[in-house]
Amino acid sequence: MNNEDISKNVLKTGTSILGIVCKDGIVMAADRRVTAGNLIVGKNFKKVMKINDYLVISWTGSVSDAQRISKLVPAELRLKELRTKQRPSVVEAANLVANIAYNGIRQPSMMPFIAGTLVAGFNEDGSTELYSIEPAGSVMKIEDYDANFSSGMPFILGLLERQYKKGMTIEQTIELAIEALKSSTQRDNASGNGMDIFTITKDGIKKAFEKELVSELK
Repeated sequence: MNNEDISKNVLKTGTSILGIVCKDGIVMAADRRVTAGNLIVGKNFKKVMKINDYLVISWTGSVSDAQRISKLVPAELRLKELRTKQRPSVVEAANLVANIAYNGIRQPSMMPFIAGTLVAGFNEDGSTELYSIEPAGSVMKIEDYDANFSSGMPFILGLLERQYKKGMTIEQTIELAIEALKSSTQRDNASGNGMDIFTITKDGIKKAFEKELVSELK
């Protein structure tokens, strides 16, 4: 089986992730459904999470790649902090993720790296930043909002294009993130089963909202 055959047979995953920049900081959100083709294989997977004291990360794509990043990135950042005696910045964290993605698809491999990532955090000076890293390894600083390459992206961006306004408060942005995820989970069959929302401000990272949607058979 050649690489083209393998790529056609790798179980594809979908999701809804988003990051929104607001007046007070950044809001990060994601749904909880995990799919393999047309099959729902997980209903309570956390796709957005705090990985250290100053960073939140979310993923779309291969679950194995997402789990690897969640373990590797905080460890590498901690090693750099110990070596340099200085805490890495948010952009340094984003570039680390990008480097992992870049190397993962350009080295000979039976299965290439398949994950898009959003990275948000606050720097030591209190500034907050949001970056989007696409699966091939490019890094983009986000000034308003992004949903990376998640399957729910068309529905999320369609809603945010009309409802997002610069200068929104953190509370307004949380409500907007909830509406964006509701929009995607209503139309994208690879998204759903709940949501998790984090806020990132100069005062730190907080879990702002979480909800699990459970279907009961009667």
